[in-house]
Amino acid sequence: MDYIEALEKLNTLTRFGINLGLQRITSLLRLFAHPEEQIPIIHIGGTNGKGSTLAMLSSILQEAGYRVGTFTSPHLLSYRERFMINGTEISVVRLTELLEEILAVVSEVQQETGENPTEFEILTALAFLYFAREKVDVALIEVGMGGDIDSTNVVKKPLLSIVTNVSLEHTAYLGTTLTEIAQKKSGIIKQGCPVLTASDNGEVLKVLRKRAAACQASLGEIYKQVHWTVQEEKEQGGQVFSVQTAQGNYRELFLPFWGQHQLANAVLAIRAAELLQEQGWHIDEQVIRRGLAQAKWPGRLEVIGTRPLVVIDGAHNPAGMAALAHWLASKKSEVRRVILVIGMLDDKDRSWAAGLIKPLVDLVVITKPNSERAQAWEELRQYFGKENSGKEISVLVIEDLSEALKKALQEATAQDLVLVTGSLYLIGEVKELVQDKHLNTF
Repeated sequence: MDYIEALEKLNTLTRFGINLGLQRITSLLRLFAHPEEQIPIIHIGGTNGKGSTLAMLSSILQEAGYRVGTFTSPHLLSYRERFMINGTEISVVRLTELLEEILAVVSEVQQETGENPTEFEILTALAFLYFAREKVDVALIEVGMGGDIDSTNVVKKPLLSIVTNVSLEHTAYLGTTLTEIAQKKSGIIKQGCPVLTASDNGEVLKVLRKRAAACQASLGEIYKQVHWTVQEEKEQGGQVFSVQTAQGNYRELFLPFWGQHQLANAVLAIRAAELLQEQGWHIDEQVIRRGLAQAKWPGRLEVIGTRPLVVIDGAHNPAGMAALAHWLASKKSEVRRVILVIGMLDDKDRSWAAGLIKPLVDLVVITKPNSERAQAWEELRQYFGKENSGKEISVLVIEDLSEALKKALQEATAQDLVLVTGSLYLIGEVKELVQDKHLNTF
């Protein structure tokens, strides 16, 4: 079986869709002698900021000299991005071998549980197997959806659990209230294992505190226990900030990400590093400083062009779009016009997203993400009517992303901002266009 054949076989499992539960992944991992029990794990869940927090903490741990495995989702360009060791993607050969090995036992899982494992369960098993065989010092595992019955939640005793924040998302699966969703996400808190959160919502914190108390797990609430301030935002992307924790005073740290929401993620990474230090890991202030400065997480307020300024961001849910709108409001006075290129999936709250961002933009180009879940992509247009002040916003509809981007760049002057957002699928396509030189943003 070659790489393409393995991916095609994997993709046939998408027909099983989202099927939460731990019985299939447990059966699958048992066939490989439970690799998830053979490595130290940090489990990271929440609504937004999971990937950014993971990227920052991974960079800190690498700077400390540790061999760090990371499992993230979704990917932007390739499945290989989901499985990294010290920032290097799994090789095509290794991914193919592991996929072939796991796919060979799918029938046994089906016989034992009565169901085939989903695509995400296969990928989760692959991550654990890869990291265990490579004997990483630690694996950072990002939750796929929710927490309690997400396939990553086979982890029994993590070094640390992180719940970045909780907002409304995936309501068909996780619940329709913050309390219900928080209960799902709090499922990654385990007996006696410390937990951190950047949530400042009372309803959410009530759930997390109750779960932590029941598990005799210490809960660190960074908005309550940590103070941080911004000194400067860098033109090319990034910001300088200072943090005061109970353990240390970190002055003038550089973070190569824009957005106030990223500061909360950075503080989570710092506190996680401090907790690991208390457990005997060799991490000092200079390691934290250098690790943050070198962190990378593509597609999140990422600058891909400078004249005009071209920024891509994978905001795709209400909280993500609210964070993006907050950043855009702070940036608007620095640019002449804001040209928005946006494409959203059918199952996202397009009315809410448009309502947040349309007062901040001057021209909108609506395009289609490359996904089967974007059949009604053009309906986004109806939500970009007159802005609240009565200002008319020009709206163009261009299905082909490459043409939509070219049009936005043609319309832009050197003093404008071109912002591309709405779907991680869209961001992945943009990255591919730039990588393949089909789009020149510089």
